[in-house]
Amino acid sequence: MTLRFGITFDYLCPFARNANEHVVTALRAGADWDVDFVPYSLAQGHVEEGQPDVWELEDPDTASGILALQAGLVVRDQHPEQFPAAHEALFAARHDLGGDLKDPQVVADALGRAGVDAEAVFTTVREGEVLAQLRKEHDAGVADHAVWGVPTFIAGGRAVFVRLMDRPEGDAERATRSIEQVVDLVVNAPMLHEFKQTDLPR
Repeated sequence: MTLRFGITFDYLCPFARNANEHVVTALRAGADWDVDFVPYSLAQGHVEEGQPDVWELEDPDTASGILALQAGLVVRDQHPEQFPAAHEALFAARHDLGGDLKDPQVVADALGRAGVDAEAVFTTVREGEVLAQLRKEHDAGVADHAVWGVPTFIAGGRAVFVRLMDRPEGDAERATRSIEQVVDLVVNAPMLHEFKQTDLPR
């Protein structure tokens, strides 16, 4: 039976990177999952009361993560076969290479490493509709599921913020097991509101 769930992402967050990498690793190995990759802007989530939304800035791309999120959406929707590689590359640009995701060259280089035509992606972004799509999906997550961060898993009518401390490191079996355990708790343990380890593994 196909497992269906959503997972939020913002390329700024290392925990979003961990969880999304588990998902991508398992999917590559043939996991029977139907996954919605849902953008959530941490920059927008941290806008202080009385300040303009990031979408309403004169140049929204100056807000952290917005350009990269738009690039990810273009690849997700127009080149889905390239999305897993681009998704990982955009996370790596920030967390492995220490790049500034507001810098178009950093985003372009990440797309290039994934075999994506960066200029074509940027052309689509400049048309403006992708920003509207990002805003729509971000706002829907907030309105429909009270999403406030990444990564949030959405399944069975519930949304749960989850931090995975490890990366799959290419281990598809571990990735599959980790994600299926998380989704099982999301769907089948509604009484479990908070489960937090008191110390970090060394």
